[in-house]
Amino acid sequence: MTLREMLKQDGCLTLPGVFDGISARMAASCGFEALYMTGYGVVASALGVADAGTATFSEMLDRVRCIAGATSVPFLADGDTGYGGLLNVDRTVRGYAAAGASGIQLEDQEFPKKCGHTEFRRVIPADDAVAKIRVAVDARPSRDFLIVARTDARYAEGMDAALRRGERFLEAGADVLFVESPESLEELRRVAETFKGANLLANMVEGGRTPYLSTAELAGMGFKIGLYPGSGFLTAARALQQCYTHLKLAGIATGGPAPLLPFSEMNTLMGFPAVHEFERRFGLAERNTRPAND
Repeated sequence: MTLREMLKQDGCLTLPGVFDGISARMAASCGFEALYMTGYGVVASALGVADAGTATFSEMLDRVRCIAGATSVPFLADGDTGYGGLLNVDRTVRGYAAAGASGIQLEDQEFPKKCGHTEFRRVIPADDAVAKIRVAVDARPSRDFLIVARTDARYAEGMDAALRRGERFLEAGADVLFVESPESLEELRRVAETFKGANLLANMVEGGRTPYLSTAELAGMGFKIGLYPGSGFLTAARALQQCYTHLKLAGIATGGPAPLLPFSEMNTLMGFPAVHEFERRFGLAERNTRPAND
């Protein structure tokens, strides 16, 4: 089922943030219908720096390919500002689609952009932002590739400006509207009421600027996608901190506060059973177990 078809169903989709092959495979194994490639998580895991406009199109495209290769579950991918002007937006959309994403999120921040729940964000003129959405809609290979239009104008210019931009983004052909970082339940409800019937996305960041709600609560307001981009990498970072701290102090990794996935389960998650079946099929398993000649 395509993401477009999923959005026609009742309720609100729960999209976990994935950022590498392990997180994508793990999320898929847990039964999620769709995923979200988080820009913050990709930049943090691939580059080890802040999500502040430092990642390039090529670096992000590599991670789109990685996630598409790790799982067959459809996913939206963070495309930041499109990595430049209108020609760049065209190239970015075509590149993400060819690499295996099921949709792209594009935002109206000035470059270099920043994580949508941090300070000092500025937006480009509304006409320029609308032009980017129009180009993205034109560049996609088919309607099954979704264009998610995000505005950060709530922070930069206020909620009224954000709602005006949202209306123009939908008129330009965006499939999903993403008003970033409403700062109260009242503001979330206002977004839902203003765009009743549209495919609305709410970004749920633990410790972020927006009230943290479940997808059931979001569905009750009228949202169609609940995005949880940071849950995975925040959990992974804490687990790594606990594991490495215990290893440093105890000189051994077992017995610490962070649970370890059994090595056998990790092998299964990463596809070793398929590797072994391949080797058996082509006679490699027999060769590998044959005693070496003296």
